[in-house]
Amino acid sequence: MCTTILKTDNMPFITNKNKSEDVDIHYKDYGSGKPVILIHGWPMSHRAWEQQVWAIVEAGFRCIAYDRRGFGISSAPWGDFDYSSLAADLREIITQLNLKDVTLVGFSMGGGEVVRYFTDYGDDRISKAVLMSSIIPLVAKKEDNEEGVPQSDLEGIMDALEADRPGFLPEFFQNFYNAKDNNVSQGKLDYDFSIAAYASPRATIECARAWAETDFRSECKNVTVPTLIIHGDADNIVPIKTAGNQAAKLIPNNNYEVIKGGPHGLNITHKKDVNTLLINFLNQ
Repeated sequence: MCTTILKTDNMPFITNKNKSEDVDIHYKDYGSGKPVILIHGWPMSHRAWEQQVWAIVEAGFRCIAYDRRGFGISSAPWGDFDYSSLAADLREIITQLNLKDVTLVGFSMGGGEVVRYFTDYGDDRISKAVLMSSIIPLVAKKEDNEEGVPQSDLEGIMDALEADRPGFLPEFFQNFYNAKDNNVSQGKLDYDFSIAAYASPRATIECARAWAETDFRSECKNVTVPTLIIHGDADNIVPIKTAGNQAAKLIPNNNYEVIKGGPHGLNITHKKDVNTLLINFLNQ
């Protein structure tokens, strides 16, 4: 699957030419000061960060949010959705924009790019990291990870995506926000559906395989910078016991904040709490 993109000054892109197929990554770049890169979750785009971008910019930082390959208006290659390929796109953003003293913020699947960046590139140009509702260190249930998501449930997600991807999304977003408990508007749910439905079907499925199958436990030690971990204790997508609780034990220098009643999409439902934690951490 290929996407033809008209590049303009108002729609900036960087191009990753390190693989067999050039990949154009769309990004937004606002503000000035120390750079903060926002890496969205699955199956969204940079637009998922609406409630954080303004807070970061108004706090005096440069905020860069981008669309993962296959999502938003970034190009959609057929292959290469493993985490090293995704981290290579992040690396191109950092080097081509000549960013230094960067804070990486990964939401859900985006936490994988953060950790894999440290594995593949070390802490070059990075000063801090944030894992928010992150899949780190792993999602799947295993003999040594009893709190993970059962393999049958993960296979059910893949089957549903392949059979009827648009039909899968509405219930997913209900669970994403624990929508009824948090009074999430139908407009917001419809908006997120439109973003996710627009994504490449191939990218949606292959990225789901990446976050479902990758085990980052051995890589967490590579995150050597100060790290903020934020997770909700009511997360029905990535359970806190398999993610935040374990990440806090494996990442050497971290501050772990649990949002009471926070669902997976706590950056929206609990945006005031999340933004306060985030800005305070950036200012440290």
